[in-house]
Amino acid sequence: MFETQQMVDLTVDEVFALSRRVLTGAGLSAPHAEAVARVITAGERDECASHGLYRLPGCVATIRSGKLSLDAEPAIRDVSPALVRADARHAYSLLAFERAAPLLVEKARAVGVAALVINNCFHFSALWPEIERLTEMGVAAMAMTPSHAWVAPAGGTKGLLGTNPIAFGWPRSGGHPYVFDFATSAVARGDMSLHDIAGKPIPEGWGLDEAGLPTTDARAALDGAMLTFGGHKGSALSTMIELMAGPLIGDLTSRESMAFDDGAKAAPMHGELILAFDPAVMGGEDVNVNAARAEALFAAFGEQGARLPSQRRYQARARSLERGVRTPKVLYDQIIALGF
Repeated sequence: MFETQQMVDLTVDEVFALSRRVLTGAGLSAPHAEAVARVITAGERDECASHGLYRLPGCVATIRSGKLSLDAEPAIRDVSPALVRADARHAYSLLAFERAAPLLVEKARAVGVAALVINNCFHFSALWPEIERLTEMGVAAMAMTPSHAWVAPAGGTKGLLGTNPIAFGWPRSGGHPYVFDFATSAVARGDMSLHDIAGKPIPEGWGLDEAGLPTTDARAALDGAMLTFGGHKGSALSTMIELMAGPLIGDLTSRESMAFDDGAKAAPMHGELILAFDPAVMGGEDVNVNAARAEALFAAFGEQGARLPSQRRYQARARSLERGVRTPKVLYDQIIALGF
């Protein structure tokens, strides 16, 4: 994306320090700043540019919007043997997740499957860091969340659905977990914004302009409507996520989130649903046999030259931990110009 631009070299630790400094300088409490900085660092480390340092200016804009609580302590409630509810109290979602995750896993180990509902949270981050953390604790997991009504449903021309990501992870004892995380829009909004920043056209099928016509101009699509992947299939999956992570958990749809924003251009404010599954409980007595079945499936990908989702990120992670990361100087200068 930024191959021809001047780049700045940073270590992974410097990415975290810069992120934390900017976030606390903008007014975020230390616990929230560190939780947010961890996921920004993870995105940059794994070469997921749309969820790395690129997100910092937007975080500062959200902080300055007056919508976000800068220091609210999440309220964690043990609702039932299989349900944890975390009220983020109009703060970012990440601290609520970190505080509630151990109880979620404890419940999954007790009954086989458990749910974590995060309400009243501002959300900007990728879901895979949360999923990875849960797989490290030995459970399979799924997460989903709405966003703002930026995406037209199949056959429509105006934003109604969110980018509505869904993520899943499977724990593996011998290496990195299997994890996927993707938006149900044709592309993540951050990736479309990176095309706009770089002045690059977007592929056909990513978005519509304000008149509802197909466009290859990233800015026109950002001002118009994004499209779902896979036509009606992506539209149906996105609608499911609206329902599962909206009305089902007592929280906002993407359209309601945008109405709540009311032009402030802050991060979306809504809910998140996270499910955890314990293979040791759900799989019965043959835990090792079941794990071997999964590994045989994964191995079959490589046998025909296919790549498992998440492998690219792990390869990028190894490079970054050894050599550091490279971020566009224009973005780095923009972050420094924030004044923190």
